[in-house]
Formats: sequence, structure tokens, C-alpha cells
Amino acid sequence: MAAEPGRHPASAEAAGAVPTEAGEPAEPVEPAAAPAAIDWGRFAGSERPAAPAAEAERANPGNAVVRVRAALLDRMVNQAGEVSIARARIDSHVKQLQGSLGELSDSLERLRRQLRDIELQAETQISSRIEAAKSSAQGFDPLEMDRFTRFQELTRFMAESVNDVATLQRSLQRTLQSAEDELAAQTRLTRELQDDLLRTRMVEFESLAERLYRTARQAAKDSDKPVRVEIVGGAIEIDRGVLERMAGAFEHLLRNGVAHGIEPPALRAERGKDATGRITITVAQVGNEVAIEFADDGGGLDFLRIRQRAVERGLLAPEASIGEEGLCEFIFSPGFSTAGTVTELAGRGVGLDVVRAEVNAMGGRIETRSEPARGTRFRLLLPLTTAVTQIVMLRCGAMQLALPAPLVEIVRRVPAAEVAAAYASGRFEYAGEPMPFFWLGALLQAGAPPAPGERAQTVIVVRSAAQRVAVHVDEVLSNQEVVVKNVGPQLARLPGLVGVTLLPSGAAALIYNPVALAALYAQAARSEPAAGAATATAVPAALAEAAEAPAALVMVVDDSLTVRRVTQRLLVREGYRVVTAKDGLEALERLAAERPAVLLSDIEMPRMDGFDLVRNVRADPALAGLPVVMITSRIAQKHRDYAAELGVAHYLGKPYAEEELLALVARYAGADIPA
Repeated sequence: MAAEPGRHPASAEAAGAVPTEAGEPAEPVEPAAAPAAIDWGRFAGSERPAAPAAEAERANPGNAVVRVRAALLDRMVNQAGEVSIARARIDSHVKQLQGSLGELSDSLERLRRQLRDIELQAETQISSRIEAAKSSAQGFDPLEMDRFTRFQELTRFMAESVNDVATLQRSLQRTLQSAEDELAAQTRLTRELQDDLLRTRMVEFESLAERLYRTARQAAKDSDKPVRVEIVGGAIEIDRGVLERMAGAFEHLLRNGVAHGIEPPALRAERGKDATGRITITVAQVGNEVAIEFADDGGGLDFLRIRQRAVERGLLAPEASIGEEGLCEFIFSPGFSTAGTVTELAGRGVGLDVVRAEVNAMGGRIETRSEPARGTRFRLLLPLTTAVTQIVMLRCGAMQLALPAPLVEIVRRVPAAEVAAAYASGRFEYAGEPMPFFWLGALLQAGAPPAPGERAQTVIVVRSAAQRVAVHVDEVLSNQEVVVKNVGPQLARLPGLVGVTLLPSGAAALIYNPVALAALYAQAARSEPAAGAATATAVPAALAEAAEAPAALVMVVDDSLTVRRVTQRLLVREGYRVVTAKDGLEALERLAAERPAVLLSDIEMPRMDGFDLVRNVRADPALAGLPVVMITSRIAQKHRDYAAELGVAHYLGKPYAEEELLALVARYAGADIPA
């Protein structure tokens, strides 16, 4: 085998040779061109000499190697991933504590101002008891000595308590700051530990070389074509799990290159080529991915034959116009083959569709290029490791999901009119290239898209290999690095599912490849809504009809922050939108911006109480029919009668039953007609 600079020294004519069997003479192989290179094929059946790396290891004991079981190593990596997830949860809790501490600081400052107002009121209401002063033994004038009442003593005690709370708040702030610093240090150490453990999973691509040579030798023997395989960049390290999972796909590509790519020796001689075909495997690292390219110097793809087979199978209309790039996609169709006869290598329709399926399952992509009479190149872009990956979190309706970050080409804010036009045509244009356009929820069969609004919409362009699709989502939440979990055999074959991860909140997030989903469910995503199932349609008017009505808005007015939050959480959990106000004046300001379906109000509030709020609401013609529910601790009949005179729809006493409140809100929100 000819060895070229920078190429694997054992890239072998072994690929073109036939294994020696008992009783049969060995077939001739090409001699090695580089005398310095060692031809491992000559040592077949005998013990190999000691590798230079082993000699260097014996010479330098500091580079000793320890053998570790693969199962133990995988378990350690998974445990490091669990530590990372636990650290992310702690980080989330610390952020929540930060928010709570900030609210405590605001409440403490507000309490100080209120206490100061009480002290001023107490000082101005000092009653001088002149008679008691005159009868006192000391005979002090009231202006000469302060007479403190019990009310003033309580204000002094409250001031001391506030100072104690302030001291505790400052101590909590210092402790929380120290916890943040320690958490940052732990994050750094966890990342280093995880990186080191992942590095132990990395193996050189060369470890797969003998298996690939054996596959190429067998394919060359079966097809009666001399073939030489060369590996460039075999020292690049890849995750062992990725390499083992993709080994079958690599063998498919080698067999495909021998059977379909390399021409017979006679035809190669006519074209002025060397009689021995060459397949070059080039490995290179590209960012967080590894690019593995299989290139042959054969005749290239037969586009006429591919088009003919696509028309025969009904994949392409006879009069359709399609370029070479589009024709390349047909070779990845299941059951597609251009071979005239069925052999062990070709004609079975099994091969490249399996390769693409495996690449997509790994979250990678495959690109194809072909030149007539010069050869074909298959370029696979795979993640360096599957244990940790970058994802983009999305919100699509009520569902949160993730996309692999390497697949996301761009995130755009698109005017609503352009999104409506894309739904109407089913195409979205980016950089002068039209591409299929879908609502991501429709591809997942999770409901129809929202009704077109006036604000700009979020559209994501996703690229996998040479395919691009544009998907419409509600919101892009974040970009983060996560630990990918094994989905198990039950979900391993679910179309488009790349993996699953755990978020800091503890919720599971599925990682999808929209291109794979579009390949299977494009027709269903654009079809009319079927009975019992809402899917996306291509007509914006139909989208508006199929979209769910927005959740009813409920306003909660109460001067107690705790009551507002508890009521808000209760209603949000039931699917309502909630807006809050701390008194009547703030409620009137919110009512001017948006009319709620029902108003829940307390009576006793600063600046404007609940009764005054109801009077103002009933005096406004736009709000006169707004249902009002009073929720108060004043349950006397006098208060109830006065509320009824003002037009309050219902009167609840504190504490109230949650079921009763939810039933009232559901009744009034369902009967409300927006003005």
C-alpha cells in the first residue's frame, strides 16, 4: 500500500487483498511504497511486534496506563452527570433564595418607612397631663419631661425588632454570597472532573481500522475489484460510545463505496485511472463535532439512473425538474438501490437509509457530494461525545422541548404578516433559499399553532445535512449544556427523538431533530384538522379558528402580598391568566389597560378600599357589567348588604374554600363577554 504524508501507516493494500484460507494460495497484494512504514498485513496470523508506544511506556513509568472496565467508566460518567444536574438544581435554589432575599429587603425598607410614620404620629399625639404633673412630687413641667404612653413603648419595641430583622437580613446576604462563591468553585471543579472523565472515554479512530480493513477486503473479494483503503487523521479521538454505535454505518459506507463507487478494473483503465480503486477516510475535529469523510475515486453517482429509479418507485414525477443535490437525497430513501442485480453487497435496498438513521439518532448530519468520473464524498458530522451536549430550549404551546444546538442555524424574529404568508404557501425563504415551513407542535402532533397576532414571531432555521426546514415556535427559552440520558429501548426508535435530559427543575426535556420529523410527518402537519385531533393547516383563517381561545383574565386586588400570591398560584394552576393590584387605585389603572373576566377584591385596603373600587367600576360604562367577588374577613350582615347594594356578585369570607372560589371564577369567566 502506498503511504502518503500524514496518512495512516497501516492504511493498507490489505483492503484490496483477500484473506488467506487453509489450502489456498494467498492472493497478491500491492507492495508498500514507503519502506519506513510497517505493513501490518504481513504479520497476519503471527504475533505483532511491540508497539513504539509500549516501548516508550516502559522507558517512562510516569506514563503508565491503567485498564478500567468500560461499564465502570460509563457508570462514573453517569454519576458525574448526576452531580452536574444536582449542582444545577442547587444553583436554581440559590437564585430563588436571591429573589426571596431581595423581596425581604424591599419589605424591610417598607416596614421601616411605615414604622417611622407611626412614630411621628405617636410623637404628635402626646397628651400632656398637666394635673398629674402638678401633683407629682418632682414638680416637673410637662415640657420639661416626656411622658411616654404604652403606644410609644410598643413603637420603640417594634423599631428594635426591625433592627434585629435587618441584622439577620444582612447576615443572610453575606451567607448567600459565600454560598454563591462556593457554588461557582464547585461548578468549575465539576466541569473539570466531567471533562477528565469524558476524556477517558475517548479512543482514537484508529482503533476501528482493522475492522474497516476487514470489511473492505471482503467487499473487494466479493465484487472482484482491487481496492485500497487509507485513513487520514486516525489519531483524532472520539467518544467510544459514538465510535461503537457508528461502526456499522461506517461499514455500510465502505461496502457502498466498493459496490457502487469503484469501477471495474477494465473501465478504470479506459478512463486512465489506476486499476486499484482508492477509498480515503478522513477524520478531523470541527469545534465540538468530528467530521468523518468517506471519499472514493470512482465514477460518482449515476444521476440518470437515480432519477429513473425515483420515477419508477413513485418518489418523483416524470416531468419534475430537480437538481443534483435533490437527486442525492433519494439514495437515502428506504429500500432505494440503483443496482441492476441483487447480490450480497448491492441491490438489497439496505444501506444508506440505515446510515442516515444512525447519524440522525446521534444528533449529527450527513452531507453528500459527487462528481462524474471523479468520485463521491460522504461527510458525516458527529458529536465528539454523547454524554454532554449543547441544546436550545424552546416553548411550543404548553410544551417545552429541546433541539441540538449544532442543528440550529439561525433564530429569527419574523413579522406576523410574513409568518402568515409562510403558512399559506408552506414555504419560508431565508438567504434566498425557500425551505419547508411548519409549526413545530404540528410535527409533534401536539396541537395547532396560535392565531396570527400583530407581534413578531420566532422562526428557527434547522439544518441537518443538506436539508433545511424552518419551524415556528412560541419562544426560545435558553441555550445550555446538559447531560444526555439514554432513552432506553422503548423510545430508541421513536422518529426524530435524539435523546432526553433532566432540567435543573427536575423535569425531563426531550431532544428532537425537526428535520427527521418533517421527513415523516410533513403531510400530516399540513393536512386539514381531523376529527378529534387538531393539526396545523396551511390557511391562516383556518389557523385562527382551530387555535384555542386565550385563557380568561382574572384580577386579584388585595393589600396582602401573601393573599395575592396564593390566589394567583391557585388560578394560574387552573389555567387562568392573573393580574394583581395592591389597592383600589392600582386596580383602576390595570382595568384601564385590559378588562378582566372577573374581579376578586378585598374591602380594607389603603388609598382606596374595596367599596370605593366597586363604586368606580359600576360608574364606568365599559366596566359596569364586570362580575365582582368580594373576599374579606368582614362577614357581618351589614357589610354583606352594603356590598349587594353596590352590585357585588358574590361575597366570600376569609378563609374561603378553594373549590368554591374556582367554581365562581369558572362561572363568571365563562359567562363574560369581552367589551
